[in-house]
Amino acid sequence: MTDADEPPDDTGDVDSDDPEFSGVSEGVADSVTTSRSDPTPPEATLDDVRSEEESADEASQGLFDDLLSGQPIFENKEVLRPSYTPRKLPHREEQINNMATILVTALRGDTPSNILIYGKTGTGKTASAKFVSDELESTSEKYEVPCEVEYINCEVTDTQYRVLAQLANKFIGKNRESIDEDLADLEALREGGGDLAESSYDSPRSVEQRIEELEADRDRFEEVPMTGWPTDRVYSSFFDAVDYRERVVVIMLDEIDKLVEKSGDDTLYNLSRMNSELENSRVSIMGISNDLKFTDFLDPRVKSSLGEEEIVFPPYDANQLRDILEHRAEEAFEPDALTDDVIPLCAAFAAQEHGDARRALDLLRTAGELAERDQTDGVEEAHVRKAQEKIELDRVVEVVRTLPQQSKLVLFSIILLEKQGVHNINTGEVYNIYKRLCEEIDTDVLTQRRVTDLISELDMLGIVNAVVVSKGRYGRTKEISLSVPLEETEAVLLSDSRLGDIEDVQPFVQARFDS
Repeated sequence: MTDADEPPDDTGDVDSDDPEFSGVSEGVADSVTTSRSDPTPPEATLDDVRSEEESADEASQGLFDDLLSGQPIFENKEVLRPSYTPRKLPHREEQINNMATILVTALRGDTPSNILIYGKTGTGKTASAKFVSDELESTSEKYEVPCEVEYINCEVTDTQYRVLAQLANKFIGKNRESIDEDLADLEALREGGGDLAESSYDSPRSVEQRIEELEADRDRFEEVPMTGWPTDRVYSSFFDAVDYRERVVVIMLDEIDKLVEKSGDDTLYNLSRMNSELENSRVSIMGISNDLKFTDFLDPRVKSSLGEEEIVFPPYDANQLRDILEHRAEEAFEPDALTDDVIPLCAAFAAQEHGDARRALDLLRTAGELAERDQTDGVEEAHVRKAQEKIELDRVVEVVRTLPQQSKLVLFSIILLEKQGVHNINTGEVYNIYKRLCEEIDTDVLTQRRVTDLISELDMLGIVNAVVVSKGRYGRTKEISLSVPLEETEAVLLSDSRLGDIEDVQPFVQARFDS
């Protein structure tokens, strides 16, 4: 082959003897050689694939997979919560019928009498009132009678401004919805989608005028901010909103005593007197209270108009609580999830707490949750007893955490004395430690008489046990002991930033013994 016949040199001007080029080419060659010399990997078998999948599944088993592996105990846990309104309320038929008898006048377009409902916590007041309210609204829809019930929890909405603003905004929202529906119908009529002759309008111009009126009404309903307006303006907005169209309104004020305690009776006075000024609507008040004596603090005019009808809810006994729990348990738990002694024990514990059905339901729900955590097949007596301890401890923690500063100092003094092994603690001993703690955190020192009152308050809360004993010619004193777990209570107190700053309390106790 001649030189002309040789193939072109792809290397161009690069010198093959150049060391840098030589290294690169050798590297490339080595890699090519290696790839060619590697044997082809064997094909994966079906068993290998399955083994890898099983390994991946095992690796993916996480924390919640383990917890979900057990059999479920609950079918519908929400049935056991206070917010749930059951379709049947055992042992409250009389009170429910009384409420229905009073409120039935609303379905005739008349104003029902105002109702005050009394009873201790967990006696079914709110559940019964909500049940009757739901029935009232559903029946009003059936008979096409405009009747509405508005619920407000006064423990949360506890000022006149907030109550009126919340009510105003609810009715403003409903009015806007009603206006939008009317506008849609009128616009369809204007566009030729309906027969003008069959409507209440005699001409397209009257339809147009009505549309303009409704649009002006909708723009006029301005939502009330939760702060910033004068109370008179808020009341005016509520009044205009509720009186915009014909309807009977029942305002349910739960924990009404909290509203009176925080804001006085101005709200109740305004609400109970507004019927004399309303033109289209009528308003009735249903107040619910745990305090049988809260009306003693009301203006006589408010008291007379508000308490037109009174219904008292007595505490449940153990047998009634058992019926309630059995009724709820049928919906809340899977079949055979409870042993026979669970419900009677829950009822017995709750009956000791003035027949509190809410406490009984909390106890049953907590017992079920503890059983789930233990991954057992069902709820047993031991779970109920553990739930009782847990609920009691949670209650103590919450009560202690929300105590005023001075009460915390008094309680801390009692704890310090008990930790030093002092028994039958008297008020003077508590006061000595209390004064030193006050000096340590630089706070005011109350008189011994006032500290004695604080000890009595702690006794009423069930945190301490204070018994008055006679010392003969030395007079009488209180012997004090702790009624709650010491370590947990101390931990809650020390979580308070001011008490937590006390670095060494031991010298105070020792000084008390030396004095």
